Amino acid sequence: MTEHITASLLEAREGLDNLINSPETLQNIATGAEWIVSSVSNGGRVFSCGNGGSMCDAMHFAEELTGRYRNTRKGVAAMAISDPSHISCVANDFGYDCIFSRYLESHGNSKDLLIALSTSGSSKNIIKAVEAAREEGIRSIVLTGKPDSPLQALADLCICTPAGSYADRVQELHIKVLHIFIELTERRLFPENY
Repeated sequence: MTEHITASLLEAREGLDNLINSPETLQNIATGAEWIVSSVSNGGRVFSCGNGGSMCDAMHFAEELTGRYRNTRKGVAAMAISDPSHISCVANDFGYDCIFSRYLESHGNSKDLLIALSTSGSSKNIIKAVEAAREEGIRSIVLTGKPDSPLQALADLCICTPAGSYADRVQELHIKVLHIFIELTERRLFPENY
């Protein structure tokens, strides 16, 4: 049993080491944080979306911006596209591929920013969300786990974190990136907290 635990932790560490040793990815994370700060500073909101565990990460990200991350401060305008009534309505009327794009068409504007998570980089509803963002003049940041994915070609900024053979390792790196986004946003907007 302990050999599986050790192997799991070593695989996770390898993914993190790969992230740390990629100057391009680190710069993309810094750029993404700047875009969040810019959007919020100009009266925009940060929308986030994903499927399954990635939706949970999108929700986690939004609530730590609107609530609290480390220390108490003013809330930051963020919203995960996760309303079950919206999702079931749009999935029923338009198809599951439209659940995120329809929300952005309804609520988004050019001051906003989209952060979209897809471990495969090819989720159809995330692709449609990024396309809708572009049509609404909304910049998009995608977090993926596979290089040269369809989403990488569509997004304004792609942060690719390949790790392991399955989505779980990618998701572990995505939550690290999201936490860094929040910390860098707080450091810029609420420097008194650091």
